[in-house]
Amino acid sequence: MPILKESELDIISHSEEQTRRLGVRLGALLLPGDVICLSGDMGAGKTAFAVGIGKGWGATTPVTSPTFNLIHEHRREKDTMRLYHLDCYRLRGPADAETIGLDDLFNRRGALILEWPENISVLLPKERLWIELRVLELTRRNFILEGTGKRYEELVNKFRESTFGV
Repeated sequence: MPILKESELDIISHSEEQTRRLGVRLGALLLPGDVICLSGDMGAGKTAFAVGIGKGWGATTPVTSPTFNLIHEHRREKDTMRLYHLDCYRLRGPADAETIGLDDLFNRRGALILEWPENISVLLPKERLWIELRVLELTRRNFILEGTGKRYEELVNKFRESTFGV
């Protein structure tokens, strides 16, 4: 019996550069409406992974931590799709999230990356890709990807294929 479900993937990254490269693989697979939740302690690699996602997605501007602005919007040259990057660290619940127009972000023609999604978990769609990042050692990180819903189960499988060829 397998340890993980088909919709889950467990990965170890050995460096910040490898974490970014993993993000590049995921970013290349994103579609409009995708919701990617990056959860983990401070320094676990959420922003490094998001930087890679932006690069793989084709962002024309570098993805950086949106801690002070809360939301960054990125464009790409090949189409009109947007990539939204939201840092929920300073949000303390649903009321805070409503003041920044979270519902609008879910309904726009773009993909959404959320750091610290546990701070607004009651507002998140049930179908999403949840990625738990854990610090193992100074440079090693553990990623557990769990896709909930058909789209996200497919996304985990496509990511697995593009990353490991399996």
